Amino acid sequence: MELVRFGEYLREERRLADSTIAANMARARRFWATHVPAAGVDALTAAGVTRALLDEGTSRRPVSVKAFGYTLRSLLRFWFIAGITSHDLSAATLVIRHPQPSRLPVGVSRDDVTALLAHCDRDTGAGVRDYAVLLLLARLGLRAVEVARLRLDDLDWRRGVLLVRGKGNRDEHLPLPHEVGEAIVAYLRGARPADAGFREVFAADRAPLRPLTREAVGGIVERACDRAGLERLGPHRLRHTLGEQMVAAVVPLNAIGQVLRHATPLTTAGYARVDVAALRELAQPWPAPAGASLGGEQ
Repeated sequence: MELVRFGEYLREERRLADSTIAANMARARRFWATHVPAAGVDALTAAGVTRALLDEGTSRRPVSVKAFGYTLRSLLRFWFIAGITSHDLSAATLVIRHPQPSRLPVGVSRDDVTALLAHCDRDTGAGVRDYAVLLLLARLGLRAVEVARLRLDDLDWRRGVLLVRGKGNRDEHLPLPHEVGEAIVAYLRGARPADAGFREVFAADRAPLRPLTREAVGGIVERACDRAGLERLGPHRLRHTLGEQMVAAVVPLNAIGQVLRHATPLTTAGYARVDVAALRELAQPWPAPAGASLGGEQ
C-alpha cells in the first residue's frame, strides 16, 4: 500500500512520465524488498537508509546509485509528509558524487546536420519518414520522446503550430516552420500506412505496425549517421546543436529557453558556455605573484 501511494504521488502530484514512474517504482520496490524491516517502514532508521545506498554501490555504477538515491530521498520524504512514517529520513540519503565529463561543445556542425538530411533516401517511405523526424529534431529541438508522442491532432495546419507533449506532462505550442511542415505532409500523404490504427504521426516501417518509440527515434539518427559517414550520435545532440546555433546568432538566452522549452532559466544558462569568444572577453589575466617581474624574469 505504501508503494502504491508513492506511485500515485509521482503520477498525480509530480506529473512524471510513465517511463520515469516505472523506473522510480522499480528502485522503490528494490529498496522495500531488501531494506525495509519486517516491522514496517516506521521501523526504518537513518543507518538503514545509508546502508541501502552503500549496498547499492557494491554492484551498480555510480550513475545508477545516484538515481537510486534520488528515488529513495523522494520516497522517504513522501512517506513522512503523508504520515506513513513518523520521522523524516530523507536527509540520511548520501549525496552521490558522479563527476561529469566536459560537454563543451555538445552539438554538431551545420555541415553534419546537412549531411544527415541529405542522406535520407526520400524515394522510399522510410526515407521520407526519417527526413521528417530529423527535421523535427534539428530545426525545432524536439526530444526523441516528443517526436514519438507527436499525434495527428497535435498539428494545427491552419495556425501553423504544433503541440509538443514535453517532459513532466507539459504541453506547449511551437511554430511549425514551412520546411518541417512540408516534410510531415509528404510523409502523411505518401508514406504513412493508411491502415494505421493509432493517432501517433510516425509509424515503424517494419511489422508489426505500431507507433515509433523513443528508442526507434534514436535508431533513425544512428542509421542516418552511418549513411552520412559520421560518428554515431544521439537525438539530443541535435537539440543541443539548435541551442548552439541560436547562441551563435546572438539570440537572447530567454528566447532560447522558450524554443527549447526549458523548465528553468538555469538550464538555458548552460548554453552560455558554448560562446567561447564571448567568454574569452570576460576572462581576466591571472595576477602575477608579488615581486615577480612582468617579463617573467627573477
